[in-house]
Amino acid sequence: MKITTTNCLDLKQKRQILQLWNNEYPEKLAYKNLEGFENYLEKLHNVNHFLLADNEEIHGWAITFMRDNEIWFAIILSGNIHGEGWGTKILNELKRNKTELNGWVIDHNNDKKINGEFYKSPLEFYLKNEFKVLSDIRLELEMMSAVKIKWTKTI
Repeated sequence: MKITTTNCLDLKQKRQILQLWNNEYPEKLAYKNLEGFENYLEKLHNVNHFLLADNEEIHGWAITFMRDNEIWFAIILSGNIHGEGWGTKILNELKRNKTELNGWVIDHNNDKKINGEFYKSPLEFYLKNEFKVLSDIRLELEMMSAVKIKWTKTI
């Protein structure tokens, strides 16, 4: 598998990422259709996409973007490749040209995915990858409860 970067996704890539999103994130965060996912992407600024793929099949996707003068990110990996080191490889690619990364991470295991399985919080993964938890900054929405995490490049 290989990680490639792009500023713009084609329709096939968007469909694959939407499928990955809906399969791996909690059901409450799922998009009913491609239009909803495209609306999410259109609201983001200074976007870079990172695709983990083989033979044009996407197994992982990450994105960096600007929000409130900070660099934010999101990442999704297919459950089929969890534990193989690909998440760290993608994160390292995101970190390569950035001085910081900010994200929201669900810090509980109470939400279910579309397939009925419980969504496992990736918080431990981020802690292993040098992120700090900003426990006083939370996102509390009907569809999501999350804590802010931040990675800062050390010189």
